[in-house]
Amino acid sequence: DSTAEVQLAAQSTIPNRDFVLDFRVAGDTVKSNLMTYEDPQSGQGYFTMMLYPPTGHESFARQPMEMVFVLDCSGSMNGQPLTQAKNAVSVALDHLQEGDTFQIIRFSENSTQLGARPLPATKENIRIARKYLARLHGTGGTQMIEGIKAALDFPHDESRLRFVSFMTDGYIGNELEIIGAVHDRIGAARIFSFGVGSSVNRYLLERMAKEGRGAVAYLGPQDSGEDIMANFFGRISHPALTDLEINWGGMAVSDVYPAKIPDMFVGRAVVVTGKYLGGANDVSVSGYRGADRHEMTVNAADDSNKAQVSRIWARLRIADLADRQAWQQDPHGELENSIRATALEYQLMSDYTSFVAVDTSQQTDGEYGVTVHQAVPVPDGVRYETTVE
Repeated sequence: DSTAEVQLAAQSTIPNRDFVLDFRVAGDTVKSNLMTYEDPQSGQGYFTMMLYPPTGHESFARQPMEMVFVLDCSGSMNGQPLTQAKNAVSVALDHLQEGDTFQIIRFSENSTQLGARPLPATKENIRIARKYLARLHGTGGTQMIEGIKAALDFPHDESRLRFVSFMTDGYIGNELEIIGAVHDRIGAARIFSFGVGSSVNRYLLERMAKEGRGAVAYLGPQDSGEDIMANFFGRISHPALTDLEINWGGMAVSDVYPAKIPDMFVGRAVVVTGKYLGGANDVSVSGYRGADRHEMTVNAADDSNKAQVSRIWARLRIADLADRQAWQQDPHGELENSIRATALEYQLMSDYTSFVAVDTSQQTDGEYGVTVHQAVPVPDGVRYETTVE
C-alpha cells in the first residue's frame, strides 16, 4: 500500500521533457504532524513539521485580490508555450470579481504593461486586457529582471492580497540575480510561478516561489491552461491560512527553515524543519482565515528510528545557504564553507561535494585525450530557430 514502482513505457524515448508524478495527501480538515529525532550521541534534536490543508477551498472566505500577470514573451516562448500562457491568463480574467484589481506585464528584452497601475476588474477593463493579450507574441531575448522590477516595484494596496504570477520557461542564464531581486523587492506580495513548456527551469521557478512565499505549478504541452488556472485561482482566492506564526512553547529551537513561513493554500503543504535542544513539546500554529485569527495545536511525535529527519534539515539548510549566495554574493566564501561542511557532515550532495567516478580499468587509444561533442536535443515543443542564437 505504501510502495509504487514507476518506469518509462518505452526505453528508447528521448529524455527531452520533464517526468511528472502527481499524488495527493489531504483530507476534509487541516492535518498536521511534528516528527522529532534526537541524535543518541550528541543529544542534538531535529524536527520536521508538516501542515496539510484540506482537499477543498469552499469553506474558506474569498479575499479581495490584486492580480499581477507577468508573461515571458521571449523567442523561446514563441508558439505553443506562449499560447498556453495567454489562454491561462484569459481564464484567470474570467475569475476576477468586483473588488479585485489586475495588471498584465510582458517582458522579453524589455518590459511593457497594460496600465500605469492595477485596473479595477470591470467588464470594460477586462475587454481591454483581452485585446492586449491577443497582440502579444514571442521574440527576442529574455531579460526577466525587467519583469521582476515592473511587477514588484509599484506601491502595494494593503486592502488586497497581491499575487504575482510569472509565466515563463525560465530559459535564462542569470538565476542568482533574479532570485536576489525577488528577495530584495518581495514586500507583502506572494509569487506564484508557472513553468510553461516541456522542460522548464525548475531551479529558478521553485526558488522564486520560495522567496515569494508562494508556490510553483507546471503547465506542460498537453495540459489544459484553463483547468490549471481555474484550480490555481480557486486556491489563492480562498487561502486556508495566511501570515502563519509558530509558538514553540518551551521548545528551544534554532536554524529553522524556511526562514519565511509560506501561506497555506489548498493543494500546497507547509513543511518547516529545524533543530532543538532540551526535549520536544507540542507547538501552536496560528494564521488568518479571512479577517479572523485561527489557532491549532500540533502534537510532537518522538521516533528514535527517524534519523532521516536530520538529513531533511540538512538539505533545507544547504538550499537556504545557496539562496543567500544570490543576494549576499559570498565574497569571502563563508556560505560556501558552511554548505560544504553541512554536506560532508550529513553525507549529502551539493555544489561543492559532488562525486566524480573515474574509470581506470581501460585506457583509450592514443597518447592524449580527445573531445567528443555530444548532441543535446532541444526540449520537446521548443523551436530551435527561436531559442538558440
